[in-house]
Amino acid sequence: MAVIGGLLRWFFIIASERKYGVDGYVDHVYGVMRRHDENRISVTKVVLRPKVTFSGTRLPTADEHRAMHQRVHDLCFIANWVKTNIECQPELELAPAVHDPD
Repeated sequence: MAVIGGLLRWFFIIASERKYGVDGYVDHVYGVMRRHDENRISVTKVVLRPKVTFSGTRLPTADEHRAMHQRVHDLCFIANWVKTNIECQPELELAPAVHDPD
């Protein structure tokens, strides 16, 4: 789905601008199809459940992570163009800290 690709690209742009190291991005997506007034079937809702793994010395808080996904949605032309309701339920994962041996 084009929406997912657009959102993913924007996410990596924003993460890079904010100097966050992203080790992994897995999105579990599902859609809901319904028959609408014109007796046609269409996708009426898409739920994204991205699980993002960050590492490094600069890590986002859960609130910062959610705000990143909201900003992604605000910037993505495709997500704002389609009539489908798009819901994002992000999951934050922080990689274990790596200690630098002196």
